[in-house]
Amino acid sequence: MMEVQTTSQILKVWEGLFMNKQKALLPITTFAMMFSFAVWAVFSPLASTFQQMYGLTSTQKSILVAIPVLLGSIMRLPLGIWTDQIGGRRLFSLLLLFLVIPLVGAGFADSYAMLLFWAFFIGMAGTSFAISVTFVSRLTPPEKQGTALGINAMGNFGTAVAAFSVPSIAAAFGVPWAFWRMIIPVVVMLVLVWFFTPDMPKPKQQKTVRESLSVLKYKHTWTLSLFYFVTFGAFVAFGIYLPSLLVDLYGLTPVDAGMRAAGFTVLATLARPVGGYLGDKIGAERVLTFVYAGMTIGALVIAFGMENIWVMTAACLFVAVMSGLGNGAVFKLVPQLFPAETGAVTGLVGAWGGLGGFFPPIVMGIMKDATGSYVLGFLLLSLFTLICFLLNRLVFGKKAGEPAKRFAS
Repeated sequence: MMEVQTTSQILKVWEGLFMNKQKALLPITTFAMMFSFAVWAVFSPLASTFQQMYGLTSTQKSILVAIPVLLGSIMRLPLGIWTDQIGGRRLFSLLLLFLVIPLVGAGFADSYAMLLFWAFFIGMAGTSFAISVTFVSRLTPPEKQGTALGINAMGNFGTAVAAFSVPSIAAAFGVPWAFWRMIIPVVVMLVLVWFFTPDMPKPKQQKTVRESLSVLKYKHTWTLSLFYFVTFGAFVAFGIYLPSLLVDLYGLTPVDAGMRAAGFTVLATLARPVGGYLGDKIGAERVLTFVYAGMTIGALVIAFGMENIWVMTAACLFVAVMSGLGNGAVFKLVPQLFPAETGAVTGLVGAWGGLGGFFPPIVMGIMKDATGSYVLGFLLLSLFTLICFLLNRLVFGKKAGEPAKRFAS
């Protein structure tokens, strides 16, 4: 009886520290997503190490880096729908609990095939985005959603956490501990999410999966999916592939390359809430016009200036800011256009965003093996950003700066 009372008192103290569950929601989900993203990106800083250990080609190394992105992208749609149905607290807790298994397994992997196997399941960490965004948006007033979702998306900083910490941990304690040490923050966040975040309000009418998928018929769903495919895809692709790219281009050590690549992630992550804030103030459409024009220019500068590390650095950091602003602006539009189907649309748009990060590393590896250069890969990026610029002007240009209106209900 005394133990039960003591446990209850401890929980009350902790809950007092977090003020209340509603106020604790945003910081806890943000940090939970941050450590989930660190898990999602754990293979990236180790890619060059594994290439040396197993004699991998550039394409094989790129596949290893990209594999976690695949499952994390595909599963965002069902996870977004399930968040609406069973609640963010329960689903986020289940996800964090699941991640312990592949982290343990990856530490024991002793072949390229086993690394691919565990990398695939570690990809589930990427679904934390769909859960977190739906969780926060459902409990945030509409007029504050752009800013709140921008802050929540600071969880993307987890990619930088991996880039900063993983190479150093691997160098100091061995490669297996780069995976095993990730378990500690994952378990801590599991406890915080389960005990100190609120349950989501139940929808007035529970939708079936088929009804949730009805969002596929709206043209804005696919427009936002393409927009996020490019902006978030660029964020993920740069975040996970830059360490390998910098090692290959300039002969940097994995630790040095990881530190430099983390700068990209930090800037993009810091820019994301600014994109949401600007979307609240001047309209997400205007922000996206500026973003896609900037990304087109930045990609061209990288393509033709990557031989100079200073030009490469400046252009990459510029693209980081643009992609971050774009990510925030796109997700300002999601609850604005689809207030009743935020979970489903978040899952679908998030899935396409993740897939936007899956293909570029593989394309880069193939281009490198085939031509000895990465130029064509960055030219493809500039082409996609130009298409998004034109589409944004076509779909939203006539009412730029005004709230985008849904064309179907």
